[in-house]
Amino acid sequence: MKVLMFGWEYPPHVYGGLATANFGIAEGLHAQGDVDITLCLPKPWGDEDHTCANILAMNCVPIVWRDVNYDYVKGRIGNLMDPDLYYKLRDHIYADFSYMNVNDLGAMEFAGGYPGNLHEEINNYSVIAGVVARTLDFDIIHAHDWLTFPAGIHAKEVSGKPLCIHVHATDFDRSRGHVNPTVFSIEKDGMDHADCIMCVSDLTRRTVINEYHQDPRKVFTVHNAVYPLRKELQDIPRPDHTGKEKIVTFLGRITMQKGPEYFVEAANMVLHRTRNIRFCMAGSGDMMNQMIYLAAERGIADRFHFPGFMRGKQVYECLKDSDVYVMPSVSEPFGISPLEAMQCGTPTIISKQSGCAEILSNCIKTDYWDIHAMADAIYSICHNESLFKYLQEEGIKEVAQITWEKVGLWIRELYERTLGWR
Repeated sequence: MKVLMFGWEYPPHVYGGLATANFGIAEGLHAQGDVDITLCLPKPWGDEDHTCANILAMNCVPIVWRDVNYDYVKGRIGNLMDPDLYYKLRDHIYADFSYMNVNDLGAMEFAGGYPGNLHEEINNYSVIAGVVARTLDFDIIHAHDWLTFPAGIHAKEVSGKPLCIHVHATDFDRSRGHVNPTVFSIEKDGMDHADCIMCVSDLTRRTVINEYHQDPRKVFTVHNAVYPLRKELQDIPRPDHTGKEKIVTFLGRITMQKGPEYFVEAANMVLHRTRNIRFCMAGSGDMMNQMIYLAAERGIADRFHFPGFMRGKQVYECLKDSDVYVMPSVSEPFGISPLEAMQCGTPTIISKQSGCAEILSNCIKTDYWDIHAMADAIYSICHNESLFKYLQEEGIKEVAQITWEKVGLWIRELYERTLGWR
């Protein structure tokens, strides 16, 4: 089975959870043994892992014909694309795009990540998708999140092949209900054109059905999973904080969706009972300064640390150095970070308003707004060694069973149903 997949970010260049999930899904599908993935990315760097997918650099796809020789093409983009593929793609340019801002190869540049002109880049990406869909041989299309839905729709219109879209989050999650009409329109258009909609949780599935008015028969829940820890991450030591200060961590985007203010308020309540705990708010976002001021207003700034955005090994070092991990999200479609924390042996508290709460048992769940319950849970784990050990040991066992290979098996079945092979 050949899959044309549209993504936006991919490890090791991680801007958010989408990269982690995209890699896990590719890995899970690759493990099935008979799924061949071509993964389109706006701006790959050449150091991505090609084991699970053939990565196609959309910033190397010509949309305007240029008379360039083989050696020049190889010198310019040889680390990202086989020159033979470049010429094959050039033969399938389908319209006059000479008015667009292209480079010496007739291709469009992308900033990578989430620049200020994001909507323009989404449109450009969808234009390029038409050339790709005319050139390659594939059975089904898989588009990840609203950024790639227009590309998925265009590829479907060009090829006549069925479209699966993967909803990792909706704008209802990101905005606490203050939906951006442009983003909503792109999301709804993708869902309306999709033959199969995969949602990362039952929570997201309900939103897709109720807020975007989709047919429940084509909307399926596909929970995320977690990678087994690489040896270098397993070998990171866990400090023993027995008799010492405990560390409680929030790790993620510091935005209203993630509920950072509830973490600060719960921390304030805990620190009224003990001063033997330090709180770490790792990450970056538009509410970071607000949270620094809030900690100062509550008189707990001396117990609070803001180390900034973390990536790669830093994340696992932070999690292993923590005695408790807290994810107080107001609306979390899934949330992979609690699974990563549990893998590291860190007892975890999550909001009941998160998708991962549907599949996790060996953690403590509270409503995001219930700072009293959250504070009690933090205090209990930090002061009850038996509770700490239980959540640590059972959490490690539980997440070991939540694998991307199982996710890949389910997605492959959904592909077959969509194609009418079952």
